[in-house]
Amino acid sequence: MIVLDENFPESQRQLLRGWRVPLRQIGYEVGRKGLKDDEIVPFLLGCRRPTFFTLDQGFYRRHLCHARYSLVCVDVGQYAAAAFVRRLLRHPQFDTEAKRLGAVIRLSQRGLAMWRLHAQEEMHVGWSS
Repeated sequence: MIVLDENFPESQRQLLRGWRVPLRQIGYEVGRKGLKDDEIVPFLLGCRRPTFFTLDQGFYRRHLCHARYSLVCVDVGQYAAAAFVRRLLRHPQFDTEAKRLGAVIRLSQRGLAMWRLHAQEEMHVGWSS
């Protein structure tokens, strides 16, 4: 399940839907409006294998790795967010739920930085062509 944070702009959500990305957004299809940051992880644990996308860089923390979800912090301009979400979902190392679970990922123009469950070091992955 792809879950967008409430802070994702409507235009970016509509772009993703236009590209047929099956998603749900907090405060609209799932959860409730105004869900606090500290309520997000318990919410995700109640979902089935979610990948949570947010513009909030505060979620890029090693201790947030968990086998039952993945967190993706989109570190680009808010109006480029949809393109980077789609780019991650098509990346050969992250193109299935199973490949994403247990990771906290930061997307940027340069590539991906990532913490994996039980990893001792942050990993970096480039964008595929």
